[in-house]
Amino acid sequence: MMTNPSDQEREAAAILWRHWQAGARIDALPKGLRPMDRAAGYRIGACVAAHAGEHVVGWKIAATSKAGQAHINVDGPLGGRLLSGRILKPDSAVTLGDNIMKVAEVEFAFRFASALPSRGSDYSFDEVMDAVQSLHPSIEIPDSRYNDFTAVGAPSLIADTACASWLMIGDAFDDSWRILDLSEHEVHALKADKIIASGAGKAALGDPRIALHWLVNEVAHYAEGLKAGDVITTGTCVVPVPIAGGDHMIADYGILGRMGITIV
Repeated sequence: MMTNPSDQEREAAAILWRHWQAGARIDALPKGLRPMDRAAGYRIGACVAAHAGEHVVGWKIAATSKAGQAHINVDGPLGGRLLSGRILKPDSAVTLGDNIMKVAEVEFAFRFASALPSRGSDYSFDEVMDAVQSLHPSIEIPDSRYNDFTAVGAPSLIADTACASWLMIGDAFDDSWRILDLSEHEVHALKADKIIASGAGKAALGDPRIALHWLVNEVAHYAEGLKAGDVITTGTCVVPVPIAGGDHMIADYGILGRMGITIV
């Protein structure tokens, strides 16, 4: 359960938020303000959300694959808050602007029908799945407020909302998803009707539902838990796709459906 942030943690959040607003970057937080563990990272992330003045509408998971963890030099996945002003409607456009990562990720996202607040014990897998209302396609456009996000470490990345930026959430899939093996369900990213990246749900900690279970207990332990209506996007199923202005990318989930995003 999250404790109140310190003055130093509030100051760290203010620095990150100023850079987010300005489209600027820092090498790292000042030495005396850097979070030393996950708990501090999540407290700073909460203060970043407060500075934004927006509702937290859910969470993202970063680094759900071994390749993703190796790329940013962390030893496990990371959670980051999703802000209401950064959620995109299906098949809309987004401006890449000063984004330094310049990639799109194809992910499974779950919406919750009921809350899973912080408590003294972990939630079971069945408790988590029983609380799920629906499954959705999602396309994430991540970003970082650090010049080199591979060098700052897990606590500082968590403080920076785990590289959250834009997230497109599509309409709910048909409930038939509940009988599918999501770990083996193939997804594709397409540009100009050509497949440019392929993968499956198992890229997200072996199964998007496993990733979801991890996130629920992570934020119940370190943060405020989940509210009814929250959305959790569970990590990319494909190698992140390079994007640039003028691109139109399709996230194709086979029998479940597809969704597109335009980069301007």
